[in-house]
Amino acid sequence: MQTTVPLPSGSLSAHLASPDREGPWPGVVVLHEAFGLNDDIRRIAGRFAANGYLAVAPDLFSWASTPRCLVASFRDLLRRHGSTHERIDATRGWLAAREECTGRVGIVGFCMGGGFALLAAPRGYAAASVNYGLVPKDAEPILAGACPIVASYGAKDRTLRGHPARLRTALETNGIDHDIKEYLDVSHSFMNEHQGWVATLGRVGGFTHGPAQAEDAWNRTLAFFDRHLRRGA
Repeated sequence: MQTTVPLPSGSLSAHLASPDREGPWPGVVVLHEAFGLNDDIRRIAGRFAANGYLAVAPDLFSWASTPRCLVASFRDLLRRHGSTHERIDATRGWLAAREECTGRVGIVGFCMGGGFALLAAPRGYAAASVNYGLVPKDAEPILAGACPIVASYGAKDRTLRGHPARLRTALETNGIDHDIKEYLDVSHSFMNEHQGWVATLGRVGGFTHGPAQAEDAWNRTLAFFDRHLRRGA
């Protein structure tokens, strides 16, 4: 359902998906790609809800015009601080405080959202799922104290070549539980099921849905969240 997440200054539009069983439930913040909050991200939130999580997908582009929000989001992603990070954490706080939530919250992101999910991992989340997200070159100190992380990448993704190995090294160095997998036959966005002009753009760039690889990534992510978010102390 459509909802609003209050912020210290203003608010964000968001999509909230609830399980059809008795709560309370652990929460998941779902972060969208550069294409914004679309039907694909709502579907992903719904899948988390179907597996027993209270899932909220904030529209990170709803506080101003889309071009302005897009530029500001990537600026904050690359400099690793700024209002976008604050909005994401405000969403976590709002979700954790809801009576139908257990207070334990994980975070999942895709592409741009995957980069934000990775950077958020040390900031009070119980588990993080990073899907083809940017990994900073100095990831080791940045990820000190991070929550457990499950990550999925496509081996044909030239834009993130070497990033899975960099992430694995950083997590091993910090002693953080992790599950990182690189899928041989897919590229970027293989877990997303885009439609319309976004799908057309993806095909041109070689970024298409990989059903078998996506399902394996989903199974790994849900098992990881079950261990660290639902049952973890």
